[in-house]
Amino acid sequence: MKISLLVTITIILLGAFPIYSSAQNGTIRGTVIDEGTGEPLFGVSVLVVGTQIGAVTDFDGDFEIQIGAGVHTLKLSYVSYNTVEIPNAKVEAGKVLVLDNLVMAEFTSDLETVTISAEAIRTTEAALMSVKRNASNLMDGISSSTFRQIGDGDAAGAIKRVTGVSVEGGKYVYIRGLGDRYTKTVLNGVDIPGLDPDRNTIQMDIFPTNVIDNIVVSKSFTAELPADFTGGVVNLETKDFPEEKTMNFSVSGGYNPNMHFNPNALSVGGGKTDWLGFDDGGREIPTAGVADIPQFPDVIGSPNSERGQQFQSILRKFNPTLGGTRQRSPMDFGLGYSVGDQFNIKDKKIGYNFALTYRNETEYYKEAEFNLFGKPRTSDVFELEALERSSGDYSTNNVLLGGIAGLAYKSDFTKIKLNLLRIQSGESKVAQFNFINTNLGAEFEADQYNVEYSERALTNLLLSASHFIDGGKWQLNWKVSPTLSTINDPDVRITRFRVPTNTIGTEVGLPTRIWRSLEEQSLFGNVDLTKSYMFNSKAAKLKFGSAYVYKNRDFLIESFQFNVGNTQFDGDPNRVLLEENLFSAENRNGIRYEPTFIPINPNQYNSNLANIGAYVSNEFNPLPNLKAIVGLRVEQYTQYYTGTNQTNTIIFDNEKVLDDLDFFPTLNLVQAIGQNQNLRLAASRTIARPSFKELSFAEILDPITGRTFIGALFPETSEGGTEILWDGNLQATRINNFDVRWEKFTGRNEIFSASIFYKMFDRPIEMVQFLSDPGSFQPRNVGNGSVLGLELELRKSLDLISPSMKNFFFNANLTFVESKIDMSESEFRSRELTARDGENVSRTRQMAGQAPYIINTGISYNNMISGIEAGLFYNVQGSTLNYVGFGNRTDTYTVPFHALNFNINKTWGKEDRLQTSMNVVNLLDDKKQEVFRMYNAEEQFFSSLRPGRRVSLSVRYAIW
Repeated sequence: MKISLLVTITIILLGAFPIYSSAQNGTIRGTVIDEGTGEPLFGVSVLVVGTQIGAVTDFDGDFEIQIGAGVHTLKLSYVSYNTVEIPNAKVEAGKVLVLDNLVMAEFTSDLETVTISAEAIRTTEAALMSVKRNASNLMDGISSSTFRQIGDGDAAGAIKRVTGVSVEGGKYVYIRGLGDRYTKTVLNGVDIPGLDPDRNTIQMDIFPTNVIDNIVVSKSFTAELPADFTGGVVNLETKDFPEEKTMNFSVSGGYNPNMHFNPNALSVGGGKTDWLGFDDGGREIPTAGVADIPQFPDVIGSPNSERGQQFQSILRKFNPTLGGTRQRSPMDFGLGYSVGDQFNIKDKKIGYNFALTYRNETEYYKEAEFNLFGKPRTSDVFELEALERSSGDYSTNNVLLGGIAGLAYKSDFTKIKLNLLRIQSGESKVAQFNFINTNLGAEFEADQYNVEYSERALTNLLLSASHFIDGGKWQLNWKVSPTLSTINDPDVRITRFRVPTNTIGTEVGLPTRIWRSLEEQSLFGNVDLTKSYMFNSKAAKLKFGSAYVYKNRDFLIESFQFNVGNTQFDGDPNRVLLEENLFSAENRNGIRYEPTFIPINPNQYNSNLANIGAYVSNEFNPLPNLKAIVGLRVEQYTQYYTGTNQTNTIIFDNEKVLDDLDFFPTLNLVQAIGQNQNLRLAASRTIARPSFKELSFAEILDPITGRTFIGALFPETSEGGTEILWDGNLQATRINNFDVRWEKFTGRNEIFSASIFYKMFDRPIEMVQFLSDPGSFQPRNVGNGSVLGLELELRKSLDLISPSMKNFFFNANLTFVESKIDMSESEFRSRELTARDGENVSRTRQMAGQAPYIINTGISYNNMISGIEAGLFYNVQGSTLNYVGFGNRTDTYTVPFHALNFNINKTWGKEDRLQTSMNVVNLLDDKKQEVFRMYNAEEQFFSSLRPGRRVSLSVRYAIW
């Protein structure tokens, strides 16, 4: 908090600094790039025609000119490049004219001068299209100039427009239909965890677009990238130096008829600081600070003893609220604030950015379902058998408070950046379900009540620098970034009453309270060195560098069960822990707590890892129109674990559980076909490693769904122990990747491309149903797999129909995939033994997590004169295997969710200071469902939720 306060004060003080120019002058700022490479041009002369006033671009291609108000013409000159002339550059006193993404091309004739309009430059995508056309690898992206056009308020909204990208839950990015395990998100090139450290992707909706320079999606591997991705890497690059002084304030609201202002929504009283995303201490574990926790057997005969009194004191500290109440639900709302600017102190440039985001969102799901079904024991029965059924209502309230601050310094040959990111999130869940269990041989029914709270926090600091040596022939980049991530789930409560007797215990289970905590520290550092040279009269680059990642996690679950003795109940969960029901000297058979984590706690562990990487890469042109990028990366990865299994028969003390030395070769070839077409070929090797949670003995319950995650270190044998179904030895997955892509750029940000990709997976990790514990799932290596895909991308103006439709664009991204897993012998035998009569069991199946097809398409309208941008977008993903069946546990699949969304943005006023947006999500009112499938059987719901339609409105005003 002290660091956050210091950075905030520094930025406020910087904001008060004057701009060192006279009141009568205005400022022209711009960026000049090479049309052929998409890279900034260093040393371009920029002259105001008719004056002696001018500037020279720096190593970022940036220039700045102070000049009197009026209409001017600029002339850009550079050796061996066509001169560029920019007429009608209107400068106003005290204001900044931004001419970003100025493009210069090599000589086409000695006398040619290119004239372009100053007004058109501000909204061009030329820079990013040039980068994409000339990139070393397959990439897509979106730039800050597009943010200004389309009005997306955060990165999650903006990146949805990038081809091949889908956003899960409005937060997390997936590429080419591959899930989180194979997609990676980095911030300014740095791998940092999100609010869920077990994800590879940080949530995108916390970054306002006015602090983002661009978002780049790399779909093929090059040696300078981290090796642990397969689908793609998403890099969010924050602004170093805002083009002009900005201060924005935004307010937003969202309404869902199914969820908001509903009088039947569930709620529970929380802490005073829940609205800020963290607990005020009211949910603290009652045994905090107690070294020797008294247990019931110790005090049953002496409740008035010192330990008996201590036991009763702890018992009475448990919050008696075990169920929610029905209350009217509020609508969603959010606030945002950002400020940024750059200024000069003598010949040094200073830039800063600060943004603050607050959101408070409520969801209410009515008639939600979470079920478990299995195969009947006899092979002639063709309907799935219910094991557990759970249906009812639940509500969530999610608060997010996030801030990002950046400070940048630039001299003639050095740039230094300091970024601070802080995210705080709190989520409250309340549920009431009807629970039916038939798995134990006799059906019983219960009313289930859940109360949860989860608090998450992330603090990341990034210090980075770029140094240009020997006139830019050498470039040295380095980064250092520490991160602290925490998760606390204080006082998770689960209570069941048997119907109709209102009894607790026996098959229903005892009331349970859970405290979970996770703390993870990580440190990232890297050094990159680039040498620019000439090869075959073409610019070439030799790159080499190294990186280091260290992470350390402490994880703990402490759970209590409450033996109810002979207490009678009336079915009200909030009356269970009344004073008269508790254990005391007068009521020795009352309710008491039993700490289930004593003396053995498999849910307490420490894990740490170190990953040391180094690479070398060379980019050159062996032939005039052929670019080759050849590289090799090496990573030494070690992971350690301290913890025990349930019976304390396996004890690890900083045991090495993963030790890999891997080499990752990469080859990218780019054949230019004329000026606007490329043929790309890419081949590489990458890796997917298990997370801390996966490589553990932990058992983590999701109280709402009733499903349990089981760490992969637990082995499993068949009934009777005759066959090893899983040996507990989870290993990383190696992937060989091959891509071929043809792309054509036709102007106005139009593109058509066709790609074929093929990936071979060596023992991929998938979530498999744990046979001996219904409702439990475990990550395991399965048989080798492959993915063959076709990807088509199209963005085209509809002016081919009529010139009047030049502002309408059709865009489509279609991906079709055939995936295949060769089943292990144990999985294949389990499927054969449980096959239905007439069923032919294949040795291969679909790969878990890989969608068979993805369709992203839409029509958009963009009119820069009227300031209106609108679009209707459709997305659907084919039925995807998500949990692998085993034995009598059958596979579960997602049901295609047809998402039809509409958005419209409008800017108002002469200077476009006011911007309004409206979004309508899920126009088709489709449901999100997962199902169990079995040969010749009717599908049964694994889960079913109805998100409903959501309408959101936002207003953003630029104070500066």
